[in-house]
Amino acid sequence: MSEKTERILRYVIVPVLLVAIVAAIILAFGGFTATEEAEAAVLKQGSSGSLVRTVQTKLKNWGYYTGSVDGIYGSLTVAAVKYFQRVNGLAVDGIIGEKTAAAIGISLASSSSSGAGGYSSSDAYLLARLVYAEARGEPYVGQVAVAAVVLNRVRSSSFPNTIAGVIYQPWAFSVVNDGQINLTPNQTAINAANDAMNGWDPTYGCLYYYNPATATNSWIKQKPIHLTIGQHVFCA
Repeated sequence: MSEKTERILRYVIVPVLLVAIVAAIILAFGGFTATEEAEAAVLKQGSSGSLVRTVQTKLKNWGYYTGSVDGIYGSLTVAAVKYFQRVNGLAVDGIIGEKTAAAIGISLASSSSSGAGGYSSSDAYLLARLVYAEARGEPYVGQVAVAAVVLNRVRSSSFPNTIAGVIYQPWAFSVVNDGQINLTPNQTAINAANDAMNGWDPTYGCLYYYNPATATNSWIKQKPIHLTIGQHVFCA
């Protein structure tokens, strides 16, 4: 091989090969990262981990899931998610995306930001949806009161210990059954939820409320009324 040919190999071909190798490595790692991000955006069959375990626990507590809480997103988890989606007016696909995650009360982000009172942002938004669905025609203090009742239940040993657990407890709120829970809350409802999470409780610890003009449940009407705010009465 001539000296000229060796120089060509050294200064032209070798660098080109190095650039190609580096580009291939970058592409490979870039593609892997993008895939990871796409998979992290949803929970679906084949997913696993602590977040799946949290979903299974919530759905089991609410009566949607009958399998083991093992952190593995299998066929029973898919069926439970579809059941939950069907009951709550969501797209029934067995996949936990942004809307289903918000309804369940979880964040798909690796580190969810905290909302008022140390609650997660997804909890705050779910509570605001409940406030809007239940009390959007009520005075502001009445909207805060509805949010406070949910939080009082979270703290009570007689109810689930999460905001989502309280709201989605079977037959606890009619707006869950008729789909109004899925309406987009306005800023007033969001502010009311935040005020309640920051400690404002206009009900002074009440666990129940109802509208006497529309309530049909005779059991709740037997509870002593502590105060009235707007069209709602509040009971311990």
